Amino acid sequence: MTHSDYDNDELIFLDEDPLSVAVSENGKFWNLLIVDDDEEIHTVTRLALADLVVNNRKLNFLHAYSAHQAREILQEYGNQIAMLLLDVVMETDDAGLELVRYLRQDLKLDEPRIVLRTGQPGYAPEETIITDYDINDYKTKTELTRSKLLITVVASIRSYQQILTINQSRVGLQKIIDASSNLLEEHSIKAFCDGVVTQLSSLIGLEAEGLVCAKAGTVIDKDDDAVYILGAAGDFAHLINQPVAHLNNTLITESISRCLKLKKHIFEAGFSVLYLNRAGFEAAVYVNIEHELSDTHQQLLEVFLSSISVGYENVHLFHELRNAAFRDWLTRLPNRNEFINSLERDLSRNNELSTVALIDINHFSDINDGLGQDAGNALLIAVANRIKSIFPEHIIKARIGGDVFGLIGPQSQVTPEAINGIFQSSFQALEHTIPLNVTMGLCLVNDNCQQGLEILKRTNIALNRAKRNHTDNFEYYAPEIEERTTWQLGMIRQLRNDFADRKLQLWFQPQVDLVTEKVVGVEGLLRWPDGKGGYISPAVFIPLAEYSGLIVDIGQWVLEESCRRIQSLQQSGYVDVRVAVNISIPQFRDRCFVQKVTDALKRFSCPPGRLELEITESVVMDEPQIVIDALNTLKTYGVAIAIDDFGTGFSSMSYLQRLPLDRLKVDRSFVGDITPGKSAVIAETIVTLGNKLGLCTIAEGVETREQAQYMTKLGCDEAQGYLYARPMPFDDLMTYLTEHHQPASR
Repeated sequence: MTHSDYDNDELIFLDEDPLSVAVSENGKFWNLLIVDDDEEIHTVTRLALADLVVNNRKLNFLHAYSAHQAREILQEYGNQIAMLLLDVVMETDDAGLELVRYLRQDLKLDEPRIVLRTGQPGYAPEETIITDYDINDYKTKTELTRSKLLITVVASIRSYQQILTINQSRVGLQKIIDASSNLLEEHSIKAFCDGVVTQLSSLIGLEAEGLVCAKAGTVIDKDDDAVYILGAAGDFAHLINQPVAHLNNTLITESISRCLKLKKHIFEAGFSVLYLNRAGFEAAVYVNIEHELSDTHQQLLEVFLSSISVGYENVHLFHELRNAAFRDWLTRLPNRNEFINSLERDLSRNNELSTVALIDINHFSDINDGLGQDAGNALLIAVANRIKSIFPEHIIKARIGGDVFGLIGPQSQVTPEAINGIFQSSFQALEHTIPLNVTMGLCLVNDNCQQGLEILKRTNIALNRAKRNHTDNFEYYAPEIEERTTWQLGMIRQLRNDFADRKLQLWFQPQVDLVTEKVVGVEGLLRWPDGKGGYISPAVFIPLAEYSGLIVDIGQWVLEESCRRIQSLQQSGYVDVRVAVNISIPQFRDRCFVQKVTDALKRFSCPPGRLELEITESVVMDEPQIVIDALNTLKTYGVAIAIDDFGTGFSSMSYLQRLPLDRLKVDRSFVGDITPGKSAVIAETIVTLGNKLGLCTIAEGVETREQAQYMTKLGCDEAQGYLYARPMPFDDLMTYLTEHHQPASR
C-alpha cells in the first residue's frame, strides 16, 4: 500500500488536542509492536505517537514487517508488549489473523492488547476471530486519524495495565494461598512474603517491587539481631535471606529500621514502608511508590495489612512448629527427625561413599547432676559449636538426643581420628572447664540399605557395641553385629511368650551329706524347653532375662514354685529337706523383695528354714548395702542364706563377715581341679575358711568318687553333682527320694 492509497493520510498530522498526560522521566516504557508490511505505515505511526505519554511512561516502538518477524519479537518480549497495531493482510491474506491465533493460542499471551488495521476493507476478520481471540478493535487505516489513533492506543494501554494489575493481584494472592496451604514447607515464609509484596503493589497500581523484612529470631534461624529479607520481588529478588544491610541503600535500610522501631507505617515521597504486626510478630514491607498515595489507597492498604497479618502470624507459627519438629531447640542443630531426612537425601544422591557417626558423651549425666542443668546445657552448646567449627559446612551435623550428636559426610572426613580430635582439649561451660571423652558408633552407607531410619539403627547398634569395647572408643557396624542383636531380641521375645504361657520348668538337683549320702536339700534349677524335645541352656537365657528385666518376674515365679514344692515335700514327710533358690540383683533392687519372700512362705505354710536363698559374689559386690540389709531381715525371719560359686568373683572379706550366711558353695571349677595325686589348693582354702567362719560348706559339680572322698577329707559337709543325681522334674525327684531317703517320722 502506497502513501497515495491512504485516503485520509494527511489527517494523521493534524494538530488535534491529544490526551494530556504529565511526563515523568522514570526510565520505563510501554512496548508497542507495529506489524505491517508497509514501511511508510511504520513511519507515520511512530511520528503520530512519538510524544504520547500514558501513566508516566512513553512508548517504545518495536517493528515487524511480516508475521514471521512478529513471531520472533513476541517470543522474545512476551507479555512485556503492551499493544500490537497489526495489519491483517501481509505475506498472505490472513497472515495477521494467524498471528493472533499464534499469540493467544500457542504462546498463551493474554495480556497484550491487539488492534487490527487494514487498508483493504474487504478482508475484514470474521466475528469469531474478534470474540474468540480477545481483540480490542478493528479499524481501516483511513479511519485512524491521529486523534483517533491516540485514543485507541491510550485505551488499549490502560486496558493492558488493568489486566496486568488484575493478574499481578491474582499471582500475589496465589502465592499467599499456596504458602498458607503449604505451611510446613521450608519455602512457605518466602512464598507468603513474595505474595504480600506482589499483592500490595497491585493494590496501588505498581509493578511488584519491594521487600519484606522481619526481625531475626522470629521466622528464620539466625543468632544475631540483624534484620533479614524474607521475601522480595523486582530489583530486590536476589537478596532473599540476606541482611537488609546488603542492599547498600542507606535510605531503605534506615526506613525499615525506623518503621520497626516506631511500629507504624511510613509514607514518604517515592516509597512507603508498611508495618505488619500480629501477636508480637513483626515485619516491615518496603514498596517503591512513584506517586503519592491517595487517602483511599492508604485506607485500602490498612485494611489489607490487617487481614494479611493474620496469615503472617499463621505462617510464622507453622514455621516455628516445623523448627520444633526438625531442629534441636538448644543447639539449633538439626534434630533426629531432620537427621533421618538428611540420610534419605544422601542415599538418593548416590555420591561419594558416606559415613554416618553417632557421638555419645561419656558420663554426661554425672556432669549434669554435679554441676547443674544450666552447666550441662552450656556444655552441649559448646560441643555443638566446636563440631560446627571443625567440620566443613557440607558435613551434616545434628543433635540426635540427650548427649548424642550425629554426623554425615565423606568417608575420608568423618573418621574416629577426626572426631577424637574435637575432644582433645577441654570445653568451657559457664565458669567450668570440662574435659570430655566420647564413644562412637560408625556405619558406612552402601547400596544394601535404602532407608535413613535403618542406617541410624545400624549406627546405633555399632555405638552400643562400642560401649562394651574395652580397647577402642569406637566401633564400625558389621552385619554380624546386627544378626546377633536380632537373634537376641528374638530370643527375648520367645522367652517372654513362653514364660507367659507357663512353659518354663523348675527342676531339682539333690544335695547330699558327704558322710551319710543322705539327701539334705535340693537346688531349684530353671529349664526352658526349646519345643523340639531339648532345652535351651541357662547360660544362654539367664543373661537375656537379666538384660530384658524379665528376670524379676521369672525369679518371683521360681520363688513361689519353690515354696509350693516345699509344701509338697512337707506333706510327703520330707520335713528335713531344704530347697535352694538363686536370687539375682534385679530382685534385690525391688523394694518389695523381702515382703514377696515372706508372703510366699506364708502363702504355702512353709517353715522359713526350709527355704535357702543363694546369691553370688557379684550380686553382693554390685549393690552391697541393699543385699546386706535385705538378707539380714530375711535371716531374722528364719530364711537360710548361701553364697553360690564362691571364689569365682571379686570377693571382699569385709562383706563376707557382714553377710548373715549359713553355707558356702565351692564352685565346680575348683572341685574339677581334684585329680588323683594332686591337691586342690583353692577348694581346700574355701573349706577351711568356711569352717573357721562357722559355715557349712557344699561342693558343687562332684562327678567322681575320688572328688567326693577328697572333699570329705578336707572337712566339706555336703555335695551335689552327677555322682549322686542329675537335675530332674519334681515328680522324678519324689521317686528319687523314695529310693534314697526315708521320710522323717512325724
